[in-house]
Amino acid sequence: MIFLITKGCQIFTNFAIHLPEFMPTSIYLDVILPLALPQTYTYSASGELAGKLQVGIRVIVPFGARKFYSAIICKIHHQSPTAYAVKEIVAVLDEKPVVGELQLRFWQWIASYYMCTIGEVMKAAIPSGLKLESETKVFFNPAYIQVEELNEWEEQILNIVHDKQSLAVREIAALYRRKDLMRVVQSLVDKEALWVEEVVEARYKPKYEYYIQIHPSVDSESQMKLIFDSLGRAPKQLSLLMSYISHSGCFSGGTIREIGRKELLDTIGASADALNSLLKKNILSIYTKEISRLPKDDISFRAATTFTPHQENAMQAITDHFLQKDIVLLHGVTSSGKTEVYIRLIEEQLAQGKQVLYLLPEIALTTQITDRLKAVFKDRVGVYHSRFPDSERVEIWNRVLNFEYDVILGVRSSIFLPFSNLGLVIVDEEHENTFKQFDPAPRYHARDAAMVLASMYGAKVLLGSATPSLESYHHAKTGKYGLVELNQRYADMSMPSIEIVDTSWARKQKTMQSHFHPTLLALMNETLQSNKQIILFQNRRGFAPYLQCRLCEYVPHCKNCDVSLTYHKHSDRLVCHYCGYSSEVIHQCPECKGMEMVTVGFGTEKIEDEMQLFFPEARIARLDLDSSRSRSGFERIIHRFAQQDIDILVGTQMITKGLDFDHVGLVGVLNADNMLNFPDFRAFERSFQLMTQVSGRAGRKGEQGKVIIQSSNPRHPVLGFIVRNDYTGMYASQLEERLAYKYPPFYRLIKLTLKHRNKDTVHTAAHTLGSLLSTTFGSRVLGPEIPLISRIQNNYIENVLLKIERKASMQQAKQLISEAIDRVRPNPDYKGLSVVSDVDPV
Repeated sequence: MIFLITKGCQIFTNFAIHLPEFMPTSIYLDVILPLALPQTYTYSASGELAGKLQVGIRVIVPFGARKFYSAIICKIHHQSPTAYAVKEIVAVLDEKPVVGELQLRFWQWIASYYMCTIGEVMKAAIPSGLKLESETKVFFNPAYIQVEELNEWEEQILNIVHDKQSLAVREIAALYRRKDLMRVVQSLVDKEALWVEEVVEARYKPKYEYYIQIHPSVDSESQMKLIFDSLGRAPKQLSLLMSYISHSGCFSGGTIREIGRKELLDTIGASADALNSLLKKNILSIYTKEISRLPKDDISFRAATTFTPHQENAMQAITDHFLQKDIVLLHGVTSSGKTEVYIRLIEEQLAQGKQVLYLLPEIALTTQITDRLKAVFKDRVGVYHSRFPDSERVEIWNRVLNFEYDVILGVRSSIFLPFSNLGLVIVDEEHENTFKQFDPAPRYHARDAAMVLASMYGAKVLLGSATPSLESYHHAKTGKYGLVELNQRYADMSMPSIEIVDTSWARKQKTMQSHFHPTLLALMNETLQSNKQIILFQNRRGFAPYLQCRLCEYVPHCKNCDVSLTYHKHSDRLVCHYCGYSSEVIHQCPECKGMEMVTVGFGTEKIEDEMQLFFPEARIARLDLDSSRSRSGFERIIHRFAQQDIDILVGTQMITKGLDFDHVGLVGVLNADNMLNFPDFRAFERSFQLMTQVSGRAGRKGEQGKVIIQSSNPRHPVLGFIVRNDYTGMYASQLEERLAYKYPPFYRLIKLTLKHRNKDTVHTAAHTLGSLLSTTFGSRVLGPEIPLISRIQNNYIENVLLKIERKASMQQAKQLISEAIDRVRPNPDYKGLSVVSDVDPV
């Protein structure tokens, strides 16, 4: 028997429904399962369940031999499939749809465009709390009588299940790591000591609290006076009742304030025994109420800031463009007041009864923007990202579904929320590559997908950035998007002065102090003395990129990936940033047995360490993935820096994006060469974006800020564009190269990544696929090629890249690519081969 545990109750499947003869016995429904399946599946429903069906609701369905899943209905019909025997649904989970028909259309587009299955889209789109999957559980049979001897393992497993009454197979596997575990369990099942069932248990359960009220039978003050008289010999009960009446305001003629049981007992100081007595006497009654898990905000309300003439002009230009175009790019320099323009646009949409989606590239950015939006829109703003516990994500999903939130602020997964009346999508820092989902599928780009989502709702899209992506700027310059420029900082603040310092020359002159140019250290000292703050940007976390033997140059590598292990001093471990493998620090070289293992290079952890030596009085903190893994970690660091509790903030890309601090006087970019020399066609564009963005954190209020960029090649042309804040110059130079070498925005890219545990297998398969594609696409196919990191998580990798003209049919190209992959993958020689399709890789 299968148990379905949903909302605290058990639903059994062995029921029978008798229907009148004239009613159809079954209707059919196509469902989407949260699995990487290339199709939807048809199930039947009859009787009472058939009457509850709607497109967009969840149903429990059997799949495979024993498993059960919650699936989304995408179609209801009367056509029975002929390819397989139809199974019946087990249960209906929702009274109304949790996913709208527009969302289902959007899922289908994502699956088609990004070459994945709709099941993978569902898995990414819906919070885990709304996805149910059966689990095999083992139960103890209380009627078991031992008639034959058990072996040691049978005895152990029987005892642990007896003590717990039931255990999931995965829990037993965690306790007893045996390859033949299921054989032992099956043996106990055969001996009728245990039985096995599939159980589906709801992951999300609403949170409830108990509240107190006057019993409905007590409906007049005269009755209450009689009750007071009857409690003369129960002073504690009388005191509690009077306290409740006083605090709740009942019988006062005004609004009655709800009082929870906990508040009554803790805050008011009442006795639990006295409360129970009043409940038994039907003087008070108790009821439950669903409450929110979301934290309550204590943010002071403020009106939107007064616009400058530049902002007013930009606002008018955006409004004018929206009359003709659905997408507008706002190209505004750092600290030009783009956020205030967004707020004004949001106000206009809310006045029309519309919803707004405000997309950000990083979770870290939501902290400051949330405060600014909630100060204006209060509890109309919802925040959605992966750092929230799943129960809170489900609650936000339900609030959007019920139109309780007008504004959603979130990262890329927010595009999947069930909007009902979307009017505007704002994509802030639209150039950021973190809008792209890398793994697992769907490998979508939230900016591009948001444009399609908006078109389905008839909504407008505003893209904002100080350093737009070349693709977006090209579309704006060629008239596909509207283009609005905001070239003045708010209140006419000056752009920061930027100086490039030559680290190569300084090393020759022996004036470098560790990793710091003397000019940077001198300015840091001046900045601290003037009570200003400093940001140091190093785009590498950890203490050092790798250890190396000084004698034989041996470097410790990850056992799963072809990459060196990064040294983390805080944990004193060597860590792989690709698979998470870690090991103890090596002090003796395993190759030459020498004892001279030294660190090479530097990361944020080392910079933080050395800052303590150079500026022992300064308060120093680090903002990177390691220091801000928890939900509150990055919020705490950003808040402390904003409150000037930190003097020097060392960080990775997290500190470059859209953060607004009033007292930053100096920004230091410690290693520009790593970015400029990265082997990627976007390296110059990304270098310009990163260094311009982090430079924009300086001098946002008060005096002009200063920026020092350390490089061994100070005459690099990209650095010249940064110093002059010349985005259009960088754009023109890169556009020429993109056209010459057939890259976006003139061509679309599709990258195929082949993975296998055997190096020869992946090499042969990649060349087979490359040959098939070359027959169809000719010179548009590049590769196969072995990437810079050729093995990750014990899988060898080779890539095939296709460059497709903008005017060509992408749908037809993807169809031909899929056919080629389907010809290669079934080959028995390539068993275990994985082929990953990435459309528009970044």
